[in-house]
Amino acid sequence: MRRVLYWAGLLALLATCASAAAADAPARCGGFERLPAASAPGTCVALLADARDGLRFPRKLIEVSPGRYWITDMGSWEPRRGRLLELRIDAGTGAHRVTVLAEQLDRPHGLALGPDGQVYVGEAGSVWRTDPGQPTLKRETVLSDLPAEGAHPLKELAFDAAPKDGTMVLYVNVGSATDACRDDRQAQSSPCPERSGAAPRAAVYRAELAFPGGTLKRFAPYAQGLRNSMALVVVPDGVLWQGENSIDYPDETEPPESLSRLHGGADHGWPYCTARGRAARGYEVRATCAGLDKPALLLPAHAAPLGLAVAPANAVAGLAGQLVMSWHGPRASGHRIVTIALDAKGNAKPPRPLVWDWATRNADGSAQHGAPVGLSFDARGRLLFAEDRHRRAAMLVDEGKP
Repeated sequence: MRRVLYWAGLLALLATCASAAAADAPARCGGFERLPAASAPGTCVALLADARDGLRFPRKLIEVSPGRYWITDMGSWEPRRGRLLELRIDAGTGAHRVTVLAEQLDRPHGLALGPDGQVYVGEAGSVWRTDPGQPTLKRETVLSDLPAEGAHPLKELAFDAAPKDGTMVLYVNVGSATDACRDDRQAQSSPCPERSGAAPRAAVYRAELAFPGGTLKRFAPYAQGLRNSMALVVVPDGVLWQGENSIDYPDETEPPESLSRLHGGADHGWPYCTARGRAARGYEVRATCAGLDKPALLLPAHAAPLGLAVAPANAVAGLAGQLVMSWHGPRASGHRIVTIALDAKGNAKPPRPLVWDWATRNADGSAQHGAPVGLSFDARGRLLFAEDRHRRAAMLVDEGKP
């Protein structure tokens, strides 16, 4: 109950602050159109591109070189509607243009710049790479035949900090096919078949790739019992952090989402146990939750973490070294971006709001809440993020800076 009251009070405070900020906000932010959203003191949110530029369902954007940004756009949840886009911004005038680099992609989401200088793209069933410095796009398959069916087909990507011994490490989300391991008759098996065999679902996989050639050396599960790891990042000290999208109870406050440090061989319990270490519904008399890996931090239920990044030394708003996470969920706990500081021992502190309360209103006066997804930082420390519900690519900047 105390946790529920805490989040209710925080949300009320944020709404009050946002209303006051929106009333005084100028029309421009960092030389761009200002997005009507509240953000941390001294910052503002710039709109880089939206549906007027052809965005349909953007999921992540990264900077590939100064003034050049690549965007994965799923198009919809239907297969082969996705595209890889390029957004070019003129540093002098702020003028921008979006072009299509590749189309008919299968639900592309993951997008990462590898230590080899190549851009890696995660489609539902594959991962491929391409050289952003070449005049034409040439795809080189890195991983193929990944599971692309079921409730969680999307692939998120996270590279280890630096290659070692001629090997670069790429972590890949392989989400569960179901919410809670229910079959067509709504029966829940034990053991869950999704966790069986040599290629289980509900896992984060580790790919070892030759550096710089990219040849696959090994691909195997790294940590399991993770329903859908769409928030993944490796921090400079080499720790892999993961945000978990938990089982979808109808309850407003259960079960919690979570933030975890992942290590090889870890088991986080899906579908048998929740992040609190309790048996999940349907497994009350069959689950053994003792001995599972515990999360570093519990997050609000239904927050839906779909993006995770670590802030560089020059990050906006003085965020250096902190984790930044997007909460995509449509309920009161979602539609915001938060920061999570790490103490000297690497322990996670409670989340603090960074971007929240998208102020766009419908004709009937109801709010159009934002739905932030993939996150990244550009070379100048500005936070880039996609917002799929309103088809936007945006950037958090320090107020008054170009």
